[in-house]
Amino acid sequence: QVQLVESGGGLVQPGGSLRLSCAASGAPFDYYAIGWFRQAPGKQREGVSGISSAGRTYYVDSVKGRFIISRDNAKNTVYLQMNSLKPEDTAVYYCAASLIALGSISWARDRTYAYWGQGTQVTVSS
Repeated sequence: QVQLVESGGGLVQPGGSLRLSCAASGAPFDYYAIGWFRQAPGKQREGVSGISSAGRTYYVDSVKGRFIISRDNAKNTVYLQMNSLKPEDTAVYYCAASLIALGSISWARDRTYAYWGQGTQVTVSS
């Protein structure tokens, strides 16, 4: 069973950048697909980005061209580089792990992922 810990959240001004990290432990990391989700107050949790075990990446339309997901299997870590941040990016960000192969729709579904981190707060405000 894999354990996930997110870090890197914080307060940033609009237009700024943050890099979130999702560190995994407890199981061979290479086989897991990882997803990043976010949940803003009063809103449903939504898929932001995903990366398969082979490195294929997925993004929700609202972050394409601004966010970049990557993985470093040697460090058991997945990163989410967030650039040109907007106030609407404010949310708690969660990473999640799955042994199920990701597809173009399934990557953004909660039920695809069996393991979740505790979340990290991202606030974009001036």
